[in-house]
Amino acid sequence: MQPDLADQQTPATPGRVRRLLRHPWTGRGVTVLACLIVLAELLFPNVLARLTLGSFVRIPIEAAIIIGVLIVLPRRPRKIAAVLGGIGLGWLVLEKCLDMGFFAVLARPFDPVLDWVLFDDAYDFVRDSYGTTGLIGALTGIALLVTGVLGLTVWAMLRITRLLGENRRRSAFSGAAIAVAWALTLTLNVPGLVADVPLAARTSVMYAWDRAGQARAGVQREAEFNREVQVDAYKNVPSDQLLTGLAGKDVMLTFVESYGRNAVEAPNLAPGVDPVLDAGTAKLKAAGFTSRSGWLTSPTFGGGSWLAHSTTMSGLWINNQARYRNLTASNRLTLPNLFRSAGWDTVSVMPGATRAWPEGNFYGFDRVWDSRNLSYNGPRFSWAPMPDQYTLKQFDQVEYNKTGRKPLFVEMPLVSSHTPWSPLPEFIDWDQVGDGSVYNAIVAKQPPKNEIWKASATVRSQYGKSVQYTLTTLTDWIAKYGNDNLVMVFLGDHQPSPVVTGDNASHDVPITIVAKDPAVIDRIAGWGWTDGIKPAPDAPVWPMNAFRDKFLTAMGPGGNSH
Repeated sequence: MQPDLADQQTPATPGRVRRLLRHPWTGRGVTVLACLIVLAELLFPNVLARLTLGSFVRIPIEAAIIIGVLIVLPRRPRKIAAVLGGIGLGWLVLEKCLDMGFFAVLARPFDPVLDWVLFDDAYDFVRDSYGTTGLIGALTGIALLVTGVLGLTVWAMLRITRLLGENRRRSAFSGAAIAVAWALTLTLNVPGLVADVPLAARTSVMYAWDRAGQARAGVQREAEFNREVQVDAYKNVPSDQLLTGLAGKDVMLTFVESYGRNAVEAPNLAPGVDPVLDAGTAKLKAAGFTSRSGWLTSPTFGGGSWLAHSTTMSGLWINNQARYRNLTASNRLTLPNLFRSAGWDTVSVMPGATRAWPEGNFYGFDRVWDSRNLSYNGPRFSWAPMPDQYTLKQFDQVEYNKTGRKPLFVEMPLVSSHTPWSPLPEFIDWDQVGDGSVYNAIVAKQPPKNEIWKASATVRSQYGKSVQYTLTTLTDWIAKYGNDNLVMVFLGDHQPSPVVTGDNASHDVPITIVAKDPAVIDRIAGWGWTDGIKPAPDAPVWPMNAFRDKFLTAMGPGGNSH
């Protein structure tokens, strides 16, 4: 009987790739790679400046803990623990990446409890500033980063788990050696390759512990704030005893986006901004206005303008989203509330708002003007839907210049100095503003954002120009259109991002009060503020939440300089 042909066939020879993957040295190399991935993630910093080779040449105690946990578990639970541990470690790396971004923009770490709401604003910012293509690119990059980090970490942990299971005794000795080396270097305070960073590392475990503590503290602070919001010196003051020193006045509270102390004092910004402030002071004086300036410390930095707005108007320190949410759900009296109860017509002008703003009811505004009803027919200026000069000119037409109206209280954020500072508007003759279509030609000749953001020096220069534009526009509007009853309070909401200020800049922002009636300025004579619209370096610095009550006291019955 003839043998079957199939029995005579020789097994297929594996290809080069398969042979390479099956080679013992390849397996060892892949295992070493997995170990290096986990080691790097255990030592991964959360500050971009520390992302250096020296940060990764350290002994992580977490490596010994991982080995100790995995070798005592049976095979199946060990794999489950490896997967969960990989997800947890990968998430810590992603959170540290978020920290890097938040430090770069907001000069603070990411808050894993409160900051998720900011991604909605980040989505709108990227879409409005960089278009749909930029948004798709950013979302794609984020998706690849998240899946890549989590997937690679889980794979690496499973690979290490396989190695540990092959020889538990040897693995136990390895874990013990790491623990002993870590304890000795910690006890002897052996320095690492990075200055002020010890060789013994506990980066990931301490980071996770701090974040858990941050979450617990957030719950406690929320309860404290709910009590704080009810403490209000003006809660029961009769309306006829409020703001008597401003009777008949139009009061405008104007926030200048990203207008911080650095704009006035930094050597690379002051030479452009200070002449604008000096010229504005002279122009206002020639028009019969008097002005005084000081400093406020903002609760936010680089972004989160609404936190500064709410702090100024509520008299409470609103430095995170939880406090803002609790504030707007409370019955706290704000400046608009108080002005309205005292007989003013209250208006908010929000050129940066592109959708309904329900918080307007909490603040106490009778009307809200935004990008949807200000009749602008020109181009966007990146994030800013319209330039500040158009906003002020349109406000003059729809509210300020009306005859027979009541005195106004107006809150108006000006947004032309909002990042990314490209393209920028130009100050033009007020009669040319029209419906905004004149700005098409201005945008067309502006350099693209990718040219501006190639170098930090160019970004700082553009930021300075944006502040110069807004301050020029605002002071010119006051001098040209301001009537005898105008009282203008304008201030920065926060400093710009660290790409402009550098690290460790203060949270201070300038604040100025301008009035045609000298009696109004006389009421703040005792504040020690500087004459003009440029505060002196040694002018008083108050926390931003102190302004509401100081202003109400000075402008109330018998108020003068307290």
